[in-house]
Formats: sequence, C-alpha cells, structure tokens
Amino acid sequence: MPQPLDYLRETASQTAGPYVHIGLAPGAAGFQIFRRELGWDIAGPNAPGERIRVEGIVIDGTGSPVKDVLLEVWQADANGVHAHPEDQRRDQAAEGFRGWGRVITDFDTGLWAFDTVKPGPVPGRNGSRQAPHISLWIVARGINIGLHTRLYFDDEAEANAADPVLNMIEHVNRRPTLIAQRSMRDGSPVYRFDIRLQGDNETVFFDL
Repeated sequence: MPQPLDYLRETASQTAGPYVHIGLAPGAAGFQIFRRELGWDIAGPNAPGERIRVEGIVIDGTGSPVKDVLLEVWQADANGVHAHPEDQRRDQAAEGFRGWGRVITDFDTGLWAFDTVKPGPVPGRNGSRQAPHISLWIVARGINIGLHTRLYFDDEAEANAADPVLNMIEHVNRRPTLIAQRSMRDGSPVYRFDIRLQGDNETVFFDL
C-alpha cells in the first residue's frame, strides 16, 4: 500500500516557456494590446542626470547568444532615490522617474538594450553606501528560476571598491563579471554588459 501523503505535493518546476513574451511583452510577440509597452520607459523624459544606453547579450554555456530572454530592470535615479514605497525618500524621486523597466532580446541577434539615466549611489545597511548599480532579473526558456544579478559601472572604481555587495563575493576574480564597460557612440555613453549563464567568466548571480 502506498503511504498516504498528509501534505500537498510539490508543484512541478516550470521554465519561462515560449509564452513569456506574450504575457509580459506582448508587442514583441506581435500582439498590440497596449498603446505603449509596459516597462519600456525607465527614467522618463524629465529626470535629470547623465543619459546612458546599456546593452549586451546573454550567453549560454556553449558560448552562443540566448535570443528569447526577458530582463526586468530596477534602479535609483541620479540622486540615488528609488521610486519605491520602501525608499523613505521616494517623494524626492525625479519627476516621471519610474526606475523599473522590462526589456527583451532581439530575436535575431540576441542583443538587449535600454536607455536610462545613470543611477547615483544609494544607502546600504548599517550606514554603508552602495555604489551606483542597476539590478537585473533574467528569465528565458531553460531557466527554472529567474536569475538575479547586478550591473556596476567601470568608471566608478572607487565606489565599487567600497560597495558592500561586491565585497560579499568571496572570489575576488569573479567580481569583474558585474562591471559594465563604458564607451562612447555618436557622442553618447554606452555601457556594455554581457551576461554569461555558464562556463568561463560566468556572471555572479544572487540567491534572493
């Protein structure tokens, strides 16, 4: 006789599946549901600060780009204020600044990109100060649980060296996997941040 279970069975794991874009970015899947795609406007037109572009690809364990990725983005404004109820200074956030976005990779090239303002440093625990950064959440087919990581800026070396989260990473040689590289394109700053899911130089992901 099978032993009776006095608890609910665990739900089977599910990857993001082929319908993630229909549900979260329907315009990219060919469904014109919204006049403006939800989450594409991160900073708004009036937020002060340096306007930047962030771009990259997500690379799998074979070195190939993953072309069906969805990323969610969270960040502070140029003064380090999050437009979020848990930030006690949220009323000071820049006009029209949302600090949240949703972007997808190009289905042909795997490139993802978004435009925003460069965030400022934000308060950390116990009086510490976190370096300017952008938080990312990554989902795609084959990823059972969304992956959390952070993007820091290579021109903030002094702040990065003191950042409490970067300093929690035991293997110092892996910290550079979270640093985006700055270049200029047509007079505007572009930060390149490739995310490696496996293999050499695998990006650091956080268990949240």
